[in-house]
Amino acid sequence: YRNVIGRGLRCLLDVPNSEVFGNAHHDSGRFCSRSSQPLGEKIRPLQISSVGQPPHHFPACNIQIIRSFHTSPSLQAAPVPLFWIIVKPAQKLFAIILGRSIRKWWKALPPNKRELFKESARKNKWKILLGVSSLGVVFVVFYFTHLEETPITGRARLLVFGKEHFRELSQMEYDMWMEQFKSQMLPETDARYQVVERVVGHLSESNKDIPQVSALEWVIHVVDEPGVNAFVLPNGQVFVFTGLLDAVSDIHQLSFILGHEIAHAVLEHAVKKASLVHFLDFLSLIFLTMIWAICPRDSLAVVGQWIQSKLQEFMFDRPYSRTLEAEADKVGLQFAAKACVDVRASSVFWQQMELAETIQGQPKLPEWLSTHPSHENRAEHLDRLIPEALKIRESCNCPSLSGPDPRLIFRLNMQHLLELSKGREASNSTKQDPSKPKLDFPH
Repeated sequence: YRNVIGRGLRCLLDVPNSEVFGNAHHDSGRFCSRSSQPLGEKIRPLQISSVGQPPHHFPACNIQIIRSFHTSPSLQAAPVPLFWIIVKPAQKLFAIILGRSIRKWWKALPPNKRELFKESARKNKWKILLGVSSLGVVFVVFYFTHLEETPITGRARLLVFGKEHFRELSQMEYDMWMEQFKSQMLPETDARYQVVERVVGHLSESNKDIPQVSALEWVIHVVDEPGVNAFVLPNGQVFVFTGLLDAVSDIHQLSFILGHEIAHAVLEHAVKKASLVHFLDFLSLIFLTMIWAICPRDSLAVVGQWIQSKLQEFMFDRPYSRTLEAEADKVGLQFAAKACVDVRASSVFWQQMELAETIQGQPKLPEWLSTHPSHENRAEHLDRLIPEALKIRESCNCPSLSGPDPRLIFRLNMQHLLELSKGREASNSTKQDPSKPKLDFPH
């Protein structure tokens, strides 16, 4: 069961420019939560370490930690999105068989009947056009009748599936992740776990005036994995890999990254992405039938089907994923600003990631091939958003930022870091995996 639907579940729940908070709060007095405090008061600055016990001075956290497995009732009906995952291959198979049958039927017709059919089509071309237009109108009406307003941003979004179905689906996804990482979960006494606990608790407390934030129960899971990754399921389950904790330079960068992931859950990006993919897949069944009906041979139909799927992927799916990532960056930066985080550190993180890839010699793929914006474009986008985030931070009565801009420090030390890493790579080649260098970025 898990092998059949696991990949489909993760595809649905994988989550990737309007004015943020524009219509969430109309008066500046309600913009910040009353309990919002400077980050330094809630989370003392610390060096994120991969080893060691938690310091004794950690403050208590405001969120409830739940470390238990959940199993669904054995006779529970499958969520609607899961049903469509299962039947999607059958839909494509039906479209292929239908298109191929139309082609064979046409080839089997005698020449005189073909001409009669063509003549009949010419005589009734307006009726045919009216039928096709009516079908198009149905799709347009369906699209606009399933548009809803995105929380916080107010953007229009397509919602085909109900939110309650995705809550069930995210619980199934949670069970699968917990089974996969059950032997790699850090205990609550681990210093790295408590760092994540305090950051998420501070972000949720500082943004509790937003209904979508306060409605979810944020549950922490820190996985001992070297990958630089973190994600939040739609039901508030937060997963952070230790590789991410090693990659960030300070608590401010970690706060922004987790704010970005929380934004994915709050903005319900999993529902939006799955709805768009389902709508496009349903439309593609019409084109798939036409491809198999028109192409004279099966081999050409297979090529046409592959081209059609790639066009859909690169023209709709991946650009939409990049749009969702940019939206999560913007809202996540707002969340961090309300938590009195140094939002200037957000763009530095992506500059560090770009530098690390340069040092590793990884090839740079064009952005249009990826579901995420490039590190360079992401940093530039955040730099454009930082002035507004600083205004939000100031409106929340956060203390003034002291010290030089971390972006300036990074630029001044970039060449030094490149030279230093080359020296370390030569001296540590036998001690460390060169594919995962640990750079000591300046704070």
